[in-house]
Amino acid sequence: MSGMDGDRQEGQVYRVFQALDELVTTLEEARGVPMTSSCVVPRGDALELLDDIREAIPAELDDAQDVLDHRDELVDTARQKAEQAVTGAREEAARLVAEAQAHAESVIADAQAEAERIAATGRQEYQELTGRAEAESERMIAAGKATYERAVADGHAEQSRLVEQSQVVQGARAEATRIHDEVTTEVHRLRSECDAYVETTLGELEDLLTRTLRTIGRGRAPRGKPVPAGIGEYRG
Repeated sequence: MSGMDGDRQEGQVYRVFQALDELVTTLEEARGVPMTSSCVVPRGDALELLDDIREAIPAELDDAQDVLDHRDELVDTARQKAEQAVTGAREEAARLVAEAQAHAESVIADAQAEAERIAATGRQEYQELTGRAEAESERMIAAGKATYERAVADGHAEQSRLVEQSQVVQGARAEATRIHDEVTTEVHRLRSECDAYVETTLGELEDLLTRTLRTIGRGRAPRGKPVPAGIGEYRG
């Protein structure tokens, strides 16, 4: 609202109060009718004051009266718009919830597929590691046996050659026994190292699978709720 409009409205309001004061004064000074509480008011003056009041009333009051006259219609229109807005908001909320559920299901499906792929890869690697370990163990055992047999054969040959020298024969036997013991010890050591390597690799794979399943469990659980027991736990 501009300053000129504000000054005009203030002048109109002032004129209303001024006309009312003049009307009250006219009524107070009017000549009374004997034996009654009535009085004789100059009709022309009263009508002139009322016309001044009517003209001085701001247009906003007329607009307000129009609003009051049509308030039921305005209330119904506002109620209809509010109901339409609520319906639209509910439909939009339902759409957003459906999209969120579809996205969550897609993420869970991808996570499950990834977990299955990792599990299959882990099983394949385990089988390959176990096969290589068994092959290496068998190779070491075969090598040990060959060394032992070679040593025994050499001992027998030496024994035959030195059959008369009991001390040399006993030394050859001791050496053959020592070589056999060393080969056996080496085979056990290599087998223990191979088993430890396989156990370590399987433990790392189990930790990876456990973390993956826990991630899947947290993704499937509704926000703000604890993950149900059993979800994300790997049973070897």
